[in-house]
Amino acid sequence: TAMSNGALYVITVLVWGSTWMAIEFQLGIVEPEVSVFYRYALASAVLFLWCLKQGRTLRFDAGAHRYFMLLGLILISLNYVLTYHAQAYISSALTAFAFSTMLWLNLLNARLFFGARAGAAVVAGSILGVGGIAVLFLPEVGQLSFGDASLLGTGLAIAGAAVASFGNMVSQAAQQRQLPIVPSNAWGMLYGALLTGVFAAADGKTFSFDWSLPYVGSLAYLAIFGSIVGFGTYLTLLGRIGAGRAGYAMVMFPIVAILISLATGEISPAWNVLAGVVLVVAGNVLVLRSQANRQSFAPPCQEMNFQSAPSRTSTSV
Repeated sequence: TAMSNGALYVITVLVWGSTWMAIEFQLGIVEPEVSVFYRYALASAVLFLWCLKQGRTLRFDAGAHRYFMLLGLILISLNYVLTYHAQAYISSALTAFAFSTMLWLNLLNARLFFGARAGAAVVAGSILGVGGIAVLFLPEVGQLSFGDASLLGTGLAIAGAAVASFGNMVSQAAQQRQLPIVPSNAWGMLYGALLTGVFAAADGKTFSFDWSLPYVGSLAYLAIFGSIVGFGTYLTLLGRIGAGRAGYAMVMFPIVAILISLATGEISPAWNVLAGVVLVVAGNVLVLRSQANRQSFAPPCQEMNFQSAPSRTSTSV
């Protein structure tokens, strides 16, 4: 059966909200570019095997492969290489905060490339959301200085958000080709992995591997849940409700990270945490209940469905 927008949204937020912490276990022994290569090589292999098992077509024309390659370059390779490098300088919480700027970038790019206007409720909700994230991480933001590595890390994270937003626009543009999501993601992740591997090799990176349980476990989690499930649900949602409203998921990710940290005792409850959560949730309600973007350049889209072969075509890649 088709998955509802609400279910897609919740799964995306919970999965991607937890990947920031998993990425920390990827840093150290293995170069960030090499870890990204391993992650998406594994994810694409699993998706190709699943498509073959289900009898889904993997044959597409040259035009489709151009979209796959562009998405692999932007949304998979450059986006994640920048994000992994950012997290080598700043905490996962601050990375998530910086990445939340993708909400505004999605609104601006959707207007620039598609002429999609964000309604007043979406803009108001976005202001509340980003403001809430700023309040949430007020202590860390306050410690940021122009003379230390945290500025570089924040810049890399924002660059990753900008690249990811352009990837979202490519996905929107590809909707008119009616490409099925799962096979499209398989090809996109394969191209992304190959391009990242080429970049890493050209830069002289060593393709080492860390056989420790934290590294292998986090790699499996990031490949299966963070990549296969996360991209599948998010791109389906993107095709249905548009980049503006789907992009609000980005400001919900830090909330998940904060809740996990509270549950594990990593951080203690404080006024800024409570105030930030309230502001983000209020903004979330405004954005998701708004009617302004409900029909924004979103033709009928195939569900993220792993149960059977698609009965209708998708507008996302």
